[in-house]
Order: sequence, then structure tokens, then C-alpha cells
Amino acid sequence: MTESSLPRPGPVTGAIAHLWRRERPWLAFAVLLLLIAMLDPAQLGPSVAKVVGALVSIAPFLAASILIAAWAGATGADNLIARAFTGAPALMIVMGALAGGLSPFCSCGVIPLIAALLAIGVPLAPVMAFWLASPLMDPSMFVLTAGVLGMEFAIAKTLIAVGMGVLGGSIVHLVIRAGGLVDPLRDGVGNGGCGGAKVRAPKPPVWQFWQEPARVVKFRQEALKTFLFLFKWLSLAFLLESLMLAYVPAEMVTQTLGGSGLMPILIATLVGVPAYFNGYAALPLIGTLIGQGMQPGAGMAFLVAGGVTSLPAAIAVWALVKKRVFALYIAISLGGAFATGLLFHLWTSL
Repeated sequence: MTESSLPRPGPVTGAIAHLWRRERPWLAFAVLLLLIAMLDPAQLGPSVAKVVGALVSIAPFLAASILIAAWAGATGADNLIARAFTGAPALMIVMGALAGGLSPFCSCGVIPLIAALLAIGVPLAPVMAFWLASPLMDPSMFVLTAGVLGMEFAIAKTLIAVGMGVLGGSIVHLVIRAGGLVDPLRDGVGNGGCGGAKVRAPKPPVWQFWQEPARVVKFRQEALKTFLFLFKWLSLAFLLESLMLAYVPAEMVTQTLGGSGLMPILIATLVGVPAYFNGYAALPLIGTLIGQGMQPGAGMAFLVAGGVTSLPAAIAVWALVKKRVFALYIAISLGGAFATGLLFHLWTSL
């Protein structure tokens, strides 16, 4: 059977697939509410109250993160990324890590941006620094992390994001100097995409964006898009949090992920890869687990490992680079997550 003879999805099937891709948090939210209503009706009220109360409690942080994302999109501040990749290798690695940890890039723009950087000749080391730091922190994530897990956790995760980038970029630089990792991109990988344009033709940001009607419209669009994105994912996260509080014994969390040994951090590092589904939604869940006895270092390891090597991110990386680069990316990610989780545990134990 040839590919052309295979049955193609009809309009109904295509619409369902499109709906699932765009609105799976709401669909999962609705399914969970339905299951609660059927299996444990007494839990429905407390779970809904938990979602509403939690959203209200973090509303100031939510509003701030939305405004930051909208401001970045309207001013074009993310175009400053191109300036990070000029200079000596060591400087580029540091600047790439800082750009990844501090710049407001959406996840959809990171992969084509990285392809563009490599295609125009930017060395792999600073690109890897940006690559590792970018999924872990951005201004909106910092605000929400501070609101959900506390300022100490937010500052530590920001430093870890930049540190992971510098470490990974330095390792890659040393490997390249030893003759490895030549021609990292897979054959046929282009340099296009929405993120690539920011590198090939960077434009200066317009800080006073309100003076241009088109940028004001962009600000509103970005604010609405960010609000809907955060609202649906956080609603699902808070619903899952209510179920964890209701059905997961705190003693089990303490026994598995508590204590002062290395095993809880190792478990959290490995579990973070398949279990991590969204950076914003993971925050309330980790906050709940820490409240039930999970050691903070394990929580940090989960967030770092999941943020860098979650399945969607790993699949995208696999499609972009050759196997040796992918293997090094995974090794740096997991090793760095475990090490930073351990360091954060030691810091919080002082």
C-alpha cells in the first residue's frame, strides 16, 4: 500500500485532532471533573473551590507575568537575542546562557531559533548554553515561581538555569576542541521558523510601543494569548493538586521523596522526564508535594530535569540534531538536574 492510498483523516477527525492539540488542558480538566462527579461526588465541591481559591491567591503574580509577556512581544525585546552570540567563545557561552535564562521566548520559537543559529554559523557551545537555559526560566516563569514556591526558589532556579547553560556550553566547547561534535544538525534541517527571523534579521526593540497602534494591538493579543495559556494550564494543575491532597497520603510522599539522602533527588530527576507536562502547571504540583514532605532539592531536580528533557522537548531536539549531540544534551540535562537538586537541598538544609 502506497502512502497516497492510505486513508486521510476526514474533516471531523481533523477537527477533533486540532481541538485536542490546542485545548487538551481544558479537555483533561473536564474529564477529571466528570470522573470526580461520578466516582466521588463529595470531592467535587472542594476541588472546584481549591481551583478558584488558588487562582485568586496568585492573581497578582498571574497578572504580572501576563503583562511581562505582552510587553516583550509588543516592544520586540526578544530581538536582543542576536546580540548574545557575538564575541569570544567564553563570552558567547555566558551570554547565551543569560539570554536563555532571562529572555521571554515561547517554546514554539526555541527549536527553529536554534536551527537558525547553527545554520548561520554560530558555534554549538553557546547555542547549547541557550538551549539548556531557555526552558527553565523566563521573566513570566520567575514571577509565577516566586508566587507559588517563594522568592528563594525562584532566584535559585534562575541561577540554576544560567549555571546549567554555562556548564553545558563549556562541556560542548571542550568536546569540540577535542575534535568531536562536528556538523551537529541532521541532514535536511532548515534554518527557518518564527524564531529564526530574530537572528537573521534582528530589529531594534521599540520601548515606547504605545505610540504605534500596531504594537498596541500586539500587546493586547499577547496578553490575551498568555492569559488563556496560563489560565487553562494552572486550572488543570490546581485541580490535580486538589486530588493529590485528597488521595495521596503525605506519609507516602515523605517516605519516597523526603529525607536527606541522594535517592529522593535521583528519583525526582528520573521521574521528571516523563511526568513533566508544562512548566507553569508543574509549579503548584511541586508546591503541594513539598508541603506533604518532599524535600526541596528533589522538587528542584524534578523541575530542572523535566523542563529541559520533557518528552515534547526531547522529541524536538532528536529531530533537529544528530545522535551524539542529542546524547550529550540528555547527559548534561540529567546530570545537571541531579547536581543542582543536591546543591539546592544542601543550601536549604543550612
